[in-house]
Amino acid sequence: MNISITFRHMTSSEAIKKHASEKLGKLQKFLRQPMTAKVTLSIDGLKQIAEARISSGGEHLEAKESSEDMYSSIDRIMSKLERQIRRDKGAAESKRRGIEKTEPAAAAAADGTSARPRKKAAKTKAKTAAPRAKTAKKTH
Repeated sequence: MNISITFRHMTSSEAIKKHASEKLGKLQKFLRQPMTAKVTLSIDGLKQIAEARISSGGEHLEAKESSEDMYSSIDRIMSKLERQIRRDKGAAESKRRGIEKTEPAAAAAADGTSARPRKKAAKTKAKTAAPRAKTAKKTH
C-alpha cells in the first residue's frame, strides 16, 4: 500500500496526513491487489478540496469533494470511493457468474408474464345526489 499526499496552497499538517492515510488504508480490505493512492488536498478561497486517485491492479478510481472543512471533504471522498469499489466488485462478480442485465419486458416475455405491473382497481364513488339545476337570476 503506497499513499502519497500532496498539499496545494496550504501548509502541511501531520493530523490531516494521518487522517487521510488511515481512511484510505481501510479501502485496502475491499481490493484484491495492493493499492497506490495519490491524494491532493488544496484550498481554493473558502472551499477546502480533497481529491483522490486509487489504482489497484486494473482498477482505477477517482473522487473529488469540496466543503468548508478538510476532514469532512476527506470523509466524503472516502464514501464515494467505497461506493465505486462496491459497484465495480458487484459488476465483476455478476459477470463472472454469467448473470446478464436484461430489459424488464424481455425478462417478462420469457416468463410469460406481463411486463407491466397490475394496477389495483380504483374505487369509484357512486353519485347518489342528483345534479343541481342551475338557476338563472331574474333581473327586474
